[in-house]
Amino acid sequence: MEFDAVVLAGGGSTRFGGVDKALLVLDGVSLLDRVLRATEAAASTVVVGPVRSACREVGWTVEEPPAGGPVAGLAAGLAYGVAPVVVVVSCDLPWITADDVKRLVDGLGEHDGFGLRDTSGQEQQLATAYRRTALAAAIAQVGDPRDKSVRRTLATLDLAWTEPARAGDDVDTWADLDD
Repeated sequence: MEFDAVVLAGGGSTRFGGVDKALLVLDGVSLLDRVLRATEAAASTVVVGPVRSACREVGWTVEEPPAGGPVAGLAAGLAYGVAPVVVVVSCDLPWITADDVKRLVDGLGEHDGFGLRDTSGQEQQLATAYRRTALAAAIAQVGDPRDKSVRRTLATLDLAWTEPARAGDDVDTWADLDD
Protein backbone atom coordinates (compact mmCIF):
# COMPACT_ATOMS: atom_id res chain seq x y z
CA MET A 1 0.00 0.00 0.00
CA GLU A 2 1.31 3.43 -0.91
CA PHE A 3 2.09 5.77 1.98
CA ASP A 4 3.55 9.18 2.68
CA ALA A 5 5.83 9.91 5.63
CA VAL A 6 5.65 12.86 8.01
CA VAL A 7 8.75 13.15 10.19
CA LEU A 8 8.42 15.45 13.20
CA ALA A 9 11.77 17.12 13.92
CA GLY A 10 10.94 20.54 15.27
CA GLY A 11 11.06 20.13 19.03
CA GLY A 12 13.26 22.19 21.31
CA SER A 13 15.17 19.22 22.79
CA THR A 14 15.00 20.86 26.21
CA ARG A 15 15.98 17.66 28.06
CA PHE A 16 19.13 17.61 25.93
CA GLY A 17 20.09 21.13 26.95
CA GLY A 18 18.97 22.57 23.64
CA VAL A 19 21.14 20.20 21.56
CA ASP A 20 19.34 19.43 18.27
CA LYS A 21 18.10 15.90 18.93
CA ALA A 22 17.62 15.21 15.21
CA LEU A 23 21.37 15.60 14.67
CA LEU A 24 22.48 13.38 17.56
CA VAL A 25 24.58 10.53 16.18
CA LEU A 26 24.17 6.87 17.12
CA ASP A 27 26.46 4.31 15.51
CA GLY A 28 27.66 6.90 13.00
CA VAL A 29 24.17 7.95 11.78
CA SER A 30 22.10 10.92 12.94
CA LEU A 31 18.73 10.18 14.53
CA LEU A 32 17.04 12.04 11.67
CA ASP A 33 18.82 9.96 9.01
CA ARG A 34 17.96 6.73 10.85
CA VAL A 35 14.25 7.62 10.61
CA LEU A 36 14.61 8.78 7.00
CA ARG A 37 16.18 5.44 6.08
CA ALA A 38 13.30 3.61 7.77
CA THR A 39 10.74 5.60 5.75
CA GLU A 40 12.57 5.39 2.42
CA ALA A 41 9.70 3.47 0.75
CA ALA A 42 7.33 6.43 1.20
CA ALA A 43 5.85 7.99 -1.93
CA SER A 44 6.72 11.38 -0.40
CA THR A 45 8.44 12.43 2.79
CA VAL A 46 8.22 15.76 4.55
CA VAL A 47 10.25 16.71 7.60
CA VAL A 48 8.54 19.20 9.91
CA GLY A 49 11.34 21.27 11.38
CA PRO A 50 14.27 23.42 10.33
CA VAL A 51 16.13 22.38 7.18
CA ARG A 52 19.14 20.24 7.98
CA SER A 53 21.50 17.98 6.10
CA ALA A 54 19.74 14.69 5.29
CA CYS A 55 20.68 11.34 3.78
CA ARG A 56 18.03 11.61 1.06
CA GLU A 57 15.81 14.08 -0.74
CA VAL A 58 12.81 15.16 1.36
CA GLY A 59 10.41 18.08 1.60
CA TRP A 60 10.71 20.52 4.48
CA THR A 61 8.10 22.58 6.31
CA VAL A 62 7.52 24.15 9.72
CA GLU A 63 4.36 24.53 11.72
CA GLU A 64 2.78 27.96 11.81
CA PRO A 65 3.57 29.52 14.16
CA PRO A 66 6.90 27.78 14.81
CA ALA A 67 7.22 25.81 18.07
CA GLY A 68 3.49 25.08 18.07
CA GLY A 69 3.94 21.50 19.22
CA PRO A 70 3.47 18.09 17.61
CA VAL A 71 -0.21 18.48 16.64
CA ALA A 72 0.67 21.71 14.81
CA GLY A 73 3.53 19.76 13.20
CA LEU A 74 1.13 17.02 12.11
CA ALA A 75 -1.18 19.63 10.58
CA ALA A 76 1.73 21.18 8.65
CA GLY A 77 2.99 17.78 7.49
CA LEU A 78 -0.42 16.65 6.25
CA ALA A 79 -0.36 19.44 3.69
CA TYR A 80 2.19 17.34 1.77
CA GLY A 81 1.55 14.17 -0.18
CA VAL A 82 -1.66 12.51 -1.30
CA ALA A 83 -1.28 8.84 -0.36
CA PRO A 84 -4.23 7.42 1.59
CA VAL A 85 -1.90 6.29 4.40
CA VAL A 86 0.46 8.56 6.33
CA VAL A 87 3.24 7.15 8.48
CA VAL A 88 3.97 9.64 11.27
CA VAL A 89 7.30 9.26 13.04
CA SER A 90 9.23 11.52 15.34
CA CYS A 91 12.92 11.99 14.60
CA ASP A 92 13.87 10.43 17.94
CA LEU A 93 13.13 6.79 17.09
CA PRO A 94 16.65 5.46 16.43
CA TRP A 95 15.71 1.78 16.39
CA ILE A 96 12.84 1.92 13.88
CA THR A 97 13.59 0.15 10.59
CA ALA A 98 12.03 -0.12 7.14
CA ASP A 99 10.59 -3.49 8.19
CA ASP A 100 8.88 -1.82 11.16
CA VAL A 101 7.37 0.85 8.90
CA LYS A 102 6.15 -1.83 6.49
CA ARG A 103 4.58 -3.70 9.41
CA LEU A 104 2.72 -0.53 10.46
CA VAL A 105 1.32 0.05 6.97
CA ASP A 106 0.45 -3.62 6.44
CA GLY A 107 -1.15 -3.88 9.90
CA LEU A 108 -3.52 -0.93 9.41
CA GLY A 109 -6.41 -3.15 8.29
CA GLU A 110 -9.75 -1.46 8.99
CA HIS A 111 -8.36 0.71 11.81
CA ASP A 112 -7.75 4.46 11.63
CA GLY A 113 -4.19 3.85 12.76
CA PHE A 114 -1.73 1.12 13.66
CA GLY A 115 1.21 2.05 15.84
CA LEU A 116 4.23 0.89 17.76
CA ARG A 117 4.39 0.29 21.47
CA ASP A 118 7.72 0.89 23.16
CA THR A 119 9.40 -1.76 25.30
CA SER A 120 7.46 -0.56 28.37
CA GLY A 121 4.15 -1.01 26.54
CA GLN A 122 3.53 2.73 26.01
CA GLU A 123 1.55 3.48 22.83
CA GLN A 124 3.50 5.76 20.50
CA GLN A 125 1.12 8.00 18.53
CA LEU A 126 4.19 9.50 16.84
CA ALA A 127 5.25 6.09 15.50
CA THR A 128 2.04 5.13 13.74
CA ALA A 129 0.52 4.59 10.28
CA TYR A 130 -2.75 6.52 9.92
CA ARG A 131 -5.49 6.75 7.34
CA ARG A 132 -4.99 10.28 5.98
CA THR A 133 -8.70 11.13 6.14
CA ALA A 134 -9.08 10.02 9.78
CA LEU A 135 -5.94 11.87 10.91
CA ALA A 136 -6.94 15.05 9.07
CA ALA A 137 -10.46 14.93 10.55
CA ALA A 138 -9.13 14.50 14.10
CA ILE A 139 -6.78 17.46 13.69
CA ALA A 140 -9.50 19.63 12.09
CA GLN A 141 -11.79 18.87 15.02
CA VAL A 142 -9.43 20.59 17.50
CA GLY A 143 -9.39 23.86 15.56
CA ASP A 144 -6.13 25.71 16.13
CA PRO A 145 -3.63 22.82 16.56
CA ARG A 146 -1.06 24.91 18.42
CA ASP A 147 -0.08 23.44 21.81
CA LYS A 148 -2.78 20.75 21.67
CA SER A 149 -2.29 17.33 23.26
CA VAL A 150 -1.53 14.54 20.79
CA ARG A 151 -3.36 11.98 22.93
CA ARG A 152 -6.50 14.11 23.25
CA THR A 153 -6.45 15.07 19.57
CA LEU A 154 -6.30 11.43 18.47
CA ALA A 155 -8.50 9.98 21.24
CA THR A 156 -11.51 9.47 18.94
CA LEU A 157 -9.56 7.41 16.40
CA ASP A 158 -9.74 3.61 16.25
CA LEU A 159 -6.10 2.74 16.89
CA ALA A 160 -4.46 -0.68 17.20
CA TRP A 161 -0.96 -1.39 18.50
CA THR A 162 1.94 -3.78 18.07
CA GLU A 163 3.34 -5.83 20.89
CA PRO A 164 6.02 -3.89 22.82
CA ALA A 165 9.19 -3.55 20.72
CA ARG A 166 12.47 -1.63 20.74
CA ALA A 167 11.45 0.08 17.48
CA GLY A 168 8.97 2.14 19.49
CA ASP A 169 11.54 3.36 22.02
CA ASP A 170 12.13 7.08 21.62
CA VAL A 171 15.04 9.13 22.90
CA ASP A 172 14.02 11.75 25.44
CA THR A 173 17.18 11.86 27.57
CA TRP A 174 20.88 11.07 27.17
CA ALA A 175 20.35 7.83 29.11
CA ASP A 176 17.87 6.65 26.43
CA LEU A 177 20.74 6.49 23.92
CA ASP A 178 22.47 3.74 25.88
CA ASP A 179 22.03 0.35 24.26
